[in-house]
Amino acid sequence: MVEIRKMLIEMKNISELMLDLAYSSVLYNLQDVAEEVVYLEERIDKLNAEVQIKAVEMAINDKNAAKAVAMIRLAYYIENIADAAVMVAKTVLDGGSVHPVLRKSFEESEVTIVMHRVSPNSILAGKTLGEIKLASETGMWVIAVRRGDRWIFGPTEHTKIMPGDVLIARGHPEGVEHFINICEGREREL
Repeated sequence: MVEIRKMLIEMKNISELMLDLAYSSVLYNLQDVAEEVVYLEERIDKLNAEVQIKAVEMAINDKNAAKAVAMIRLAYYIENIADAAVMVAKTVLDGGSVHPVLRKSFEESEVTIVMHRVSPNSILAGKTLGEIKLASETGMWVIAVRRGDRWIFGPTEHTKIMPGDVLIARGHPEGVEHFINICEGREREL
């Protein structure tokens, strides 16, 4: 039961991130962010299959089909949300465009999203978000970290940034270049 609960929570967190990334990919025409949405959907599909298997095993062992059905349905609905995020992101991947009126309002937005990999020679490598005060110095808040195949959602000031991590940050468009330069190690000071 605990394992299924953890998988469902991971599915929920990933699907929420996917929606955020999908809309951002459309709003700012970000191909790499749209591709990340598709990548994350594969993880959701795997988790959905695992939840179904574990729920059936649980139902057999506990003789409680109702609980298993509820978990399977929840996983199914979360997977549908993830599929919807992919459909939104495919607008960018398929070369579609946003209506000109919406595009104009997005251009005037004071928020953007960026994804970038941390270089081994970056001042971020090996430090926690609290130590580096990235948000206050660049105006970019790290909302998720991809470390290999693992995700850290809602990182805190205690989250340590490692070389090779992909940071997903949201903030003011003016902070993007500084954020990227810091991630790449081209700027050694915040």
